[in-house]
Amino acid sequence: MSEAQSSSEAGPGSSPETPLAKGAVSAPGPDGRPRKVSRRFPLFTRDTARPEGGGRAAAGDAPAPARQWPLLSVVSMVGLGLLLTALDVFRIGTLLIGVALIGGAVLRWALPDVGMLAVRSRFTDMVTYGALGLAIALLAMMAQPRPWLEIPFLDDTLHYTI
Repeated sequence: MSEAQSSSEAGPGSSPETPLAKGAVSAPGPDGRPRKVSRRFPLFTRDTARPEGGGRAAAGDAPAPARQWPLLSVVSMVGLGLLLTALDVFRIGTLLIGVALIGGAVLRWALPDVGMLAVRSRFTDMVTYGALGLAIALLAMMAQPRPWLEIPFLDDTLHYTI
């Protein structure tokens, strides 16, 4: 059986110009026919691939919020943290923002598909979300006055630099 089939072989509803391909296929080539491709990365990229794990977090027939629940959970926690910060509960609000980003890193690690929470490769997303979340959480706990966390060598560094 060839890659392109005639309408008598393809079945009802197909036109003679509708090519069918088996196996891995790419976008149509210059002649309009699908090209067979290997799973190897090309030497030169011509388009942007979806990030690893960027598929829907729920089935396609689910409503949009259900399909993007990992992103919505992280964004809603960050929004709540910003609201608390605006209401003058600075330390709790910024700590919640840091915990939300760390939670995003955990979701990116634990779930196979996280929807739009996947921006880059899984490793890069986990490191970025985790490092930013940890930095924000540590800075929230070290904020003055009456810090919850004191790191002695940072005080010495501050005194020597000023």
